[in-house]
Amino acid sequence: MRTFSTQIDIAASPERVWAIMSDVERWREWTASISSIRRLDGRPFGQGSRVLIRQPRLPPNYSTVTEFEPPRSFTWVSRSPGVVAAARHVIEPAGDGSRVTLSVHFGGMLGWFVARLVKGLTERYIRMEAEGLKRSSETQNSEC
Repeated sequence: MRTFSTQIDIAASPERVWAIMSDVERWREWTASISSIRRLDGRPFGQGSRVLIRQPRLPPNYSTVTEFEPPRSFTWVSRSPGVVAAARHVIEPAGDGSRVTLSVHFGGMLGWFVARLVKGLTERYIRMEAEGLKRSSETQNSEC
């Protein structure tokens, strides 16, 4: 098992950061780590939501939201033979802004192997997502 994580401070309220982070179908607008995210059910994004995530250099990934605590956090999980990947997205108040922690945990019989295989890409992508979320949240925050 292996977990990759990054943390970033954002000069925007947790509610503003949540509004951007939970609008998953628009992620491609603020991070190059995502080609597209498509929701696979017709209901609002939340517990049990299913999404199809496409990322450069990775196979398409079907994920299900397993934890959902607005405006604080959500986790989505994808499963493939021998591997369970859980991506957690957490927002905490920090002074006048927010602190965001993004993490990806690889488990299952082959989780250690896949984590080793995609280590550099995973670290790069979660950093890109954190930095893109920061830019988008702070830009939108200053426009209000």
